[in-house]
Amino acid sequence: MLSKRLSKYFKSLQLKKYRLQERKFLVEGAKGVLEVLQSSFQVENLLATSDFLDTLDAPLRAAAQETIVCKSNDLEAVGTFKSNNAAIAVVSMPEPASINVPEGELSLALDGVNDPGNLGTIIRIADWYGVKNIFCSEETADVYNPKVINATMGSFTRVQVHYTDLACLIKSTDIPVYGALLDGDSIRDRELVPNGVLVMGSESQGISESLKPLLTKPIYIPGRGGAESLNVAVATAVLLDNFFR
Repeated sequence: MLSKRLSKYFKSLQLKKYRLQERKFLVEGAKGVLEVLQSSFQVENLLATSDFLDTLDAPLRAAAQETIVCKSNDLEAVGTFKSNNAAIAVVSMPEPASINVPEGELSLALDGVNDPGNLGTIIRIADWYGVKNIFCSEETADVYNPKVINATMGSFTRVQVHYTDLACLIKSTDIPVYGALLDGDSIRDRELVPNGVLVMGSESQGISESLKPLLTKPIYIPGRGGAESLNVAVATAVLLDNFFR
């Protein structure tokens, strides 16, 4: 059973202020917790039901520094899931990696994508297509927000997310810089090679005016119906599929 002190501490990690203060974040549910236990992330606390712990082999049990056996209502009280009969992991944030755009592969750059669900889905999509790095503007949603982590379904363990000044980053590289713009070239008319940076704009404003002049290869997805635009995560999936055909 969780003490009131620990419950308050774990629940506080739902808020960015305390995540940054403690350098910890939450991973919830069987799928996400299994992924993080198998990864290189450091799991400080594993809050888990006895039934979930019975499914783990010895190495996975040993991956957490401390294990606390809980009931479902304990997990639901400190986490964001309405129903959780498995586990919550309290995980240390890794030290920020050096920010360099790799050559010879495709990376993503997200300009003001502030919806946590969209960011989490984009991370999962990037993982599906083997994109290893996502560069985010400071206005983009916090990758350690529980809604983002939950939406990644564990893909956050394989995709590095960096926060930086995108304009400075783009100016520092000579590789192709693609960007999703309505006045770009149709993806049907271009041979897309998975090398460079693909910039995706915010859900409401698109790519910011300061970044548009830095795009060397603006592209767009031609539509057939009457919708005004595509959701940014859907558009990212469509574009990545065309890069990796």
